[in-house]
Formats: sequence, C-alpha cells, structure tokens
Amino acid sequence: MITVQVTYTVKADFVEENINNINIFITDFKTMLTSKFLYHVCMKDDGLTFEHIAMFENEEIQKEVLSTPSFVSFQQQRDEKGLVAAPVIEILKHVGSSISLIK
Repeated sequence: MITVQVTYTVKADFVEENINNINIFITDFKTMLTSKFLYHVCMKDDGLTFEHIAMFENEEIQKEVLSTPSFVSFQQQRDEKGLVAAPVIEILKHVGSSISLIK
C-alpha cells in the first residue's frame, strides 16, 4: 500500500476556489474504483492550510487517480494561482485503520 500526505497553504483569496476544485475532483474520484484507493482532504483551523491524505493499493491505481483530468486541473490552478509555498509531500507507512477500504 502507498500512503501519501500532502500539506500546503493557499492565499486567503484562493481558499474558496481551492475548495471548489477539491469538490470537483472528489466527485470524479467517487466514480472510480474506490475500493482500490482512499482520498481524504481536510482544512486546518487557520482556514488556509489543507492536508490531503491518500492511500493507494498500488502504483497503477495511484497513477490512474493522479492523472484524472479534474485532479490535474486542481493541481495546476493551486500551483499557479494559490500557493503560499511549495507543498510538503510525505510518504507514510500505514500501520492500521478502523475499516478496511483497501484490500
């Protein structure tokens, strides 16, 4: 299993657009093989910092998910218009979960 955490902060005037773009790609993700991956997005208390946590069964599904056009568009818009600083990307080791979404 591949688990990745991405944390980034956006400009205040980009927050609403970022949330809209997230909702678009999440809607698309829900139509995919969701038993093969989990994608979760949270906003921190500052209202500017977002944290994405993704779990993929394997590299093949990771590539498929991350190449979804709405996700690519989200990244481009965030990177070109919204970022305060480069995202922090961390590879995590999955230890456990209360439910088994990925076999």
